[in-house]
Amino acid sequence: MNNFFETLTNIWKIKELRQRILFTLAILAIYRFGSFVVLPGVNPAALANAAASRGASDILGLINSFTGGAFNNAAVFALGIMPYITASIIIQLLGFAVPYFQRLQQKEGESGRKKISQITRLLTVAITLVQGGGYLTMISTTPGAIDPSVDMSVFWLSNIIILSAGTCFAMWLGEKITDKGIGNGISLLIMIGIIASLPTVFFAEVISQINNNLLLLILEMAVWFFVIVACVLVVQGVRRIPTQFAKRMVGRGAGSVPMAGARDYIPLKVNAAGVMPIIFAQAIMFLPLTVTQWMSKGGTPSDFMLSLGNWKSVPYNVLFFTLVVVFTYVYTALLVNPQQYAEYLKRQNAFIPGIKPGKQTQDFIDSLTTKVTLPGSIFLGFISILPAIVAVFGVNDAFALFFGGTSLLILVGVTLDTLQQIDSYLLMRKYDGLVKSGKIKGRSGMQGIGAPM
Repeated sequence: MNNFFETLTNIWKIKELRQRILFTLAILAIYRFGSFVVLPGVNPAALANAAASRGASDILGLINSFTGGAFNNAAVFALGIMPYITASIIIQLLGFAVPYFQRLQQKEGESGRKKISQITRLLTVAITLVQGGGYLTMISTTPGAIDPSVDMSVFWLSNIIILSAGTCFAMWLGEKITDKGIGNGISLLIMIGIIASLPTVFFAEVISQINNNLLLLILEMAVWFFVIVACVLVVQGVRRIPTQFAKRMVGRGAGSVPMAGARDYIPLKVNAAGVMPIIFAQAIMFLPLTVTQWMSKGGTPSDFMLSLGNWKSVPYNVLFFTLVVVFTYVYTALLVNPQQYAEYLKRQNAFIPGIKPGKQTQDFIDSLTTKVTLPGSIFLGFISILPAIVAVFGVNDAFALFFGGTSLLILVGVTLDTLQQIDSYLLMRKYDGLVKSGKIKGRSGMQGIGAPM
């Protein structure tokens, strides 16, 4: 415990780190404040009653947990940051299929990244207009949610603008955290929305199970603990590829002697994509809900479309599992470039023992990346649908969302990523890191070889 308080003191001593942490906390406080600023003309009590009647068994409850209650509050941040995530998914996919986006991502460097960021922002506004329309449709179909004295044309126009501005402002807050704060801003905004309701549902679950079945509570907490440990292990898991640098001559003329080349390694992460496949897949799962809301205006949606709005249904979980596995491979392909590694090794006069430099090295890294990613993607997919599984065994729906799935993976991944950044600041100032037994490995960039993952 003394070491823990000493570490906190060291964090406070580093001026830059202290300023970044305080800046991040201030931005997160602003974001949370916006979750309680209600849209004009809306009665949030009616939406809360409608949400209570639904419970946490549909995707609307999941959206509400991602926005920290802003969705049910009809707040200016009701859509949260998810339209931006959806836009990022589209741009990433276009990078595979459209040469223009491929060129921006791979060849034009910083200027290309700036253009992609600008296009993503514009696409975010367009998606927000569509999702905002679906959200306002849901509000308008909820009895008592809209003040009868409100002019509907003014209500729609003003609130569409406010929702779009709220999402753009949240996107700007996330970018500011990334630039001037600590951690990934967008991920932190999602995490703070998730964690806002965790204490309430946790204590509600504990009290409920103590009164009903204490043994089930003990078993539930034990399984939850092991699930968290498994998530940490997978997030940090690394497959090391040994590398050997060529021999070099030390000295001059006849007195020079050959020196053995240094050994190093390329770390391939079991979960190189981090939490992004989960976030991407979840954003895609929000789209059927938007379509269903629009379809409800002209008729009754099909049973299949309705099932995609229930996170405990079989179609929802099958589709969600598949999307997580696919996006894990897609995002890993964007992050891990075997050709780049092969070229880097060649420039450094290094090689993988038993593998010829060049094309064979590239193929070897590509094949090994595919094999390493397979168990990681399956694990992510299983954890994503775990809430629906544990709900069948009696875990409360609201707490089941934190038992596994998107919420837990984001909490674990973002927490480890933020701790790794703080740890880096401490180690640069020659202080002990947050983890005394070793670095928070697997969360930083490429270790040992130097190139980013």
